[in-house]
Amino acid sequence: MLPGLQGPGSLIRGNRGWGCGLADIGNDIERPLGQAVRPPRAVRRISAGVVAATLLVLAVIGVSGAIALRERPFRKPEEVAVSTPKTTAVVEPAAPAKEPASKAEAASKMGGPQIIHMPTEVDGGSPKAAIVIRDPSTIGQNLRIAHIPDSALVETSETGPLPVRAADGRRPFDVYARPWSGARGARVAIVIGGLAVSQTGTQSAIAKLPAEVTLGFAPQGNSIGRWMQAARQRGHEIVMQVPLEPFDYPNVNPGRNTLTVAATADENLKNLRWALSRTTNYTGVMNYMGARFSADAAAMGPLMDELGRRGLAYVDDGSSARSLAPDLALKNGVPFAAGDTSIDVVRDRGAILRKLDELEATARAKGFAVGIGSAFDLTVDTVSFWVSEAKKRGIEIVPISAVAVDPEKG
Repeated sequence: MLPGLQGPGSLIRGNRGWGCGLADIGNDIERPLGQAVRPPRAVRRISAGVVAATLLVLAVIGVSGAIALRERPFRKPEEVAVSTPKTTAVVEPAAPAKEPASKAEAASKMGGPQIIHMPTEVDGGSPKAAIVIRDPSTIGQNLRIAHIPDSALVETSETGPLPVRAADGRRPFDVYARPWSGARGARVAIVIGGLAVSQTGTQSAIAKLPAEVTLGFAPQGNSIGRWMQAARQRGHEIVMQVPLEPFDYPNVNPGRNTLTVAATADENLKNLRWALSRTTNYTGVMNYMGARFSADAAAMGPLMDELGRRGLAYVDDGSSARSLAPDLALKNGVPFAAGDTSIDVVRDRGAILRKLDELEATARAKGFAVGIGSAFDLTVDTVSFWVSEAKKRGIEIVPISAVAVDPEKG
């Protein structure tokens, strides 16, 4: 009999049975010498309270993650026009402020995005309204709403809306300018004038001419407001033509409300404001004739002063070598551009193409060139063809504002 076994009853130790005793003996034999027997681990039980607390924490983390990952609000909203049947409302103008020294400062003066109710019809028809969300950090009008006048740039007059600087210093020249690349390559600006005189001709010019071509409207035309909207929606920058006295006036007559050397400054300003009020959303004015008027400082001075006060550019068609416009524009802070050539003095396709090629050569030599033409069907078709070809040769077609010398920008 083995030591420690005193009989059958001694095989049962405590609560262990026969089988358990043999298992323990086997384990003791196989266990390496010197290792103590480790007590079995106790099984831990997870209470219901711990489970509930864990689920609560996971729920809080999930909700926080959903909030953090949701779509952030727009930080730089683009301008959007939304049709609405509501009656036109006008946002109260901001308090007058000093003219900012830069575009960035002008934007900061405006504060956050503004919601503006603007009319979409300038003349005739039932009034409509649109809601415009404007981001003041951007200068230059979004082409999708380029046909909508900015109420901050409009002065009400007896004859119609007059362009004016905004209280924050923005000018129609800046706001209504068509965007361009800003590159330093060869640039050509083309201004086609005489729109609104012929309804079919105007419609054709707006539809056919590339959007980069600037359009000039004659104040004697009809439905100018409607044509302005169509041109701006197509992407064109526009200017308003002003009839000025030529030599041999009135035998050579530019038309109704011509500004003359013999008239007083007040009379000329009245006629100028009539022309300016014919529509809105233009960057400046361009002379129609005016060789005698533009050579007279006493007559031309008040016109330039008015343009500078209203924030408009002056485009000289380049037809008169005696014009005082460059010096007077600089003196009055008026952005200025002058035509290098009239492209359709000879109304022949070959002659017009040669003039356009001359513009390209000039642009390659000095960086830019300006061509002036009229809205004849032949001119429109020829310019449209030439522009598409010139782009392939690396010429950038730009709006007239892109080549204007701006005294306020130094």
